[in-house]
Amino acid sequence: MADVKEILQLDFSHAAGSPGSGSDLADQAVAARDQLESRQGPGNDYLGWLDLPLNIAEAELAAVEAAAQEIQAAEALVIVGIGGSYLGARTVLEALRSPFDQQHQHHQQQQQQNLPVYYAGHQMDAGYHAALYKHLAGKRYAVNVISKSGTTTEPGLAFRSLYGDLSARYAAEDLRKLVFATTDASKGSLRKLADEAGLTSFTIADDVGGRYSVLTPVGLLPIAAGGLDIRRLVAGARTMREYLKGSGKDFANNPALQYAAYRNAQYRAGKKIEIMAAYNEGLHYLGEWWKQLYGESEGKNGKGIFPASVDLSTDLHSMGQWMQDGERSIFETVLDVADVAGPIIEKQPNDADGLNYLAGRELNAVNRTALQATLEAHSDGGVPCLRIELNRLDEFTLGALLYMFQYACGVSAYMLGVNPFDQPGVEAYKKNMFRMLGKPGH
Repeated sequence: MADVKEILQLDFSHAAGSPGSGSDLADQAVAARDQLESRQGPGNDYLGWLDLPLNIAEAELAAVEAAAQEIQAAEALVIVGIGGSYLGARTVLEALRSPFDQQHQHHQQQQQQNLPVYYAGHQMDAGYHAALYKHLAGKRYAVNVISKSGTTTEPGLAFRSLYGDLSARYAAEDLRKLVFATTDASKGSLRKLADEAGLTSFTIADDVGGRYSVLTPVGLLPIAAGGLDIRRLVAGARTMREYLKGSGKDFANNPALQYAAYRNAQYRAGKKIEIMAAYNEGLHYLGEWWKQLYGESEGKNGKGIFPASVDLSTDLHSMGQWMQDGERSIFETVLDVADVAGPIIEKQPNDADGLNYLAGRELNAVNRTALQATLEAHSDGGVPCLRIELNRLDEFTLGALLYMFQYACGVSAYMLGVNPFDQPGVEAYKKNMFRMLGKPGH
């Protein structure tokens, strides 16, 4: 088994007030971990994700890869889903695929990392969807619709339009090669449609909530269709799971427990907002996934840290002022990728821009220097900052990181005294919207 420290490391040198081994909060983190592992805590019927990396069957991976290969024969893929139904997949796809090389290739021997991937049903912006439908007009595109019920408003409306378009243009046999459903095993409108139309379908497990579902077909199918190695993703998560259960069980060696304790220490010290800062463009959607994971898991019963995210160094030229000198209600979690291939800064003959002092250095080294300088500045300004160093950015590392965040979320929420696996507040706006729109029964 790989050493987790070769994958990621936590640096608390700029995180004042973080609890160490033997502290009360460290003991509370261990107790919360034991509650999670014993499956005796609130929401324990949604713990299917806990050992998922160890239990994914070869047959399931093979079926996902076969469906992904079929999707890659299309000109594009549209992922239809909202929240946990699309954020996990988008996180991995955006982190590991080039944003500049998404032209469809017809070389079947080549892995299709450049298959264009689009998203629908994650909001109800009419302009966005009109532009998407116009772009797709006449194209042979595939759809992966992800919904447990099939009746969630946002993805339901998007899928209605996309399925109607494909149904009007293709016979049933061709439609089965273009539409893939990930839904409930036995009930719901989408399951009924998939069965009646003979669509390739995958199951959303009853004991895995959406925000914990990236390692199920919810995430794995679109990730594989995007040309990425889902076996390496699963292997990274499996390595982290085995480590957290085994040699990393003690607080001193356990990044999930340390992260959970750090968050709760800052919260109890009056830091109500956690800002995730990423210095790599591709990690933007990791911040979006993380915000849902922690916001929906912890924000209840009048409690919870507010999760926010920034893209640095970009936002240092906007939000940086507030982060440096604003109200001291924040703490930071900073993602630092050590090994990123990139350009070497060239020397210019006249040095008109005054940047020749950087000539010969790797751009990633300059980016990481900005990260270190900001850590010092924000820490000096009263903002505790945890640095999470990733040795590199690939499927294996992301699998380990995503699992670590999921595990830490369960521990952190139990430390906070809330159920990490329900979301009762999400229903409030839906009731009002259904009533205002005149939905029968509302």
